[in-house]
Amino acid sequence: MRIVFTGLGAVCGAGLTTESIWDAVRTGRSAIGPLTRWGAPRCPVRHAAEVVGVGAHTLVEDKKLHKFLSRTDLFGLYAAKAAIVQSGLLAYREKLDTPTAKRFNDRTGIFVGSGGGNYSSNYDFFPLMTQAGGNLQTFGRELDSSVNPMWLLTHLPNNVLCYIGIRHGFKGTNACITNQCVGGMLALAEGAAAIGAGEAERAVAAGHDAPIEPETVLHYHRLGLLAEEEVLRPFDLGRAGTVFGEGAAAVVLETAEGAEARQAPILGEYLGTGCVSEGTGIVEVRPDGDGVKRAIELALVDAGIAREQVGLIVAHGNGNRASDASEAVAIRRIFGERPPPVTAFKWAFGHLIAGSGILDVVMALTALRKQVAPGIPTLRSLDPALAPLPVSPTAQPLSGNIAVVLSRGFGGMNTALVVRAAAEAVQ
Repeated sequence: MRIVFTGLGAVCGAGLTTESIWDAVRTGRSAIGPLTRWGAPRCPVRHAAEVVGVGAHTLVEDKKLHKFLSRTDLFGLYAAKAAIVQSGLLAYREKLDTPTAKRFNDRTGIFVGSGGGNYSSNYDFFPLMTQAGGNLQTFGRELDSSVNPMWLLTHLPNNVLCYIGIRHGFKGTNACITNQCVGGMLALAEGAAAIGAGEAERAVAAGHDAPIEPETVLHYHRLGLLAEEEVLRPFDLGRAGTVFGEGAAAVVLETAEGAEARQAPILGEYLGTGCVSEGTGIVEVRPDGDGVKRAIELALVDAGIAREQVGLIVAHGNGNRASDASEAVAIRRIFGERPPPVTAFKWAFGHLIAGSGILDVVMALTALRKQVAPGIPTLRSLDPALAPLPVSPTAQPLSGNIAVVLSRGFGGMNTALVVRAAAEAVQ
């Protein structure tokens, strides 16, 4: 069964549309800048790729929902709506008779990846904790009058999943995946698997996160994962860590037969996924690239293609020394001394954690359609220990229409996803 993409949506510091984000990537414009939403005079990291100048109403029009939704939820719903609108699902459903429309809704699944671990969910309690001075009886007595009664509803990790269904009437199979950085990509993979298994005829998949908050920044810095300079340098000799971004991305997947029947533009094709764990620890990665290598191997088998058919590799490329090094080793182990062009996108919009992998997929599909591997302009000098690795500060032409997209997360998680640009979509 062929599974295709008919809708793409995204929002991040680099833009509110896939086109504007791609334009930033293409022209070498990074959204990383000084933090603006909260003061950080004593914070060792004072920069990120924030979504600035955008109000809640722009992201979600219904003001009544704002009191039930967190910042990350707004991003997820915005990206999902953009993908749904581009796919034409809603306009098509309007033309159906009532029984057929009901079946259409029942056969439309929703899969969402969220970070699920932001500390901001606890911030409502801080004033009362200070006031109570450690007295739990005082804390408990004043809790109802001091903390927003909507607290629980605002911080549910499956809010985006639920409200996609509520707002658009989709009632099919669904899942909420809270698996740190790989959550969004796994949501996409689960959506495709549901279609392949006959559980759904189409699916909306999204990944979203908003990790730019004081405690998360502090803890990641203490782990040695964040760059203190205002730039993210994947694979560079001087790379010093990652930089947070925020936002979301979403796709609409459906059977090729269904998309063709309703004459929907096909933007690309889902081919396969591989997902493994290295089993090494929470933040440790194997220097031999074992997890990345096995994930790519499984993805290629699942896709039914040979490594020689891959025309582009989109690396996780988070700028951390160990992660970038092990990725490079894995790529060489699979593709030999002459891999296809390799690029990465986090330098432009930061690390979106649960939203990162699926946003990379959206950008990969765009790159395949444009037949170009965007450069990494923050790359000054490739780390000699990573060579040979075909990364470049400038754009590289592509000779194929298949990409492997990599995403990695805490706990040794490694995923690889294979996509192909639709022949008619290649420009």
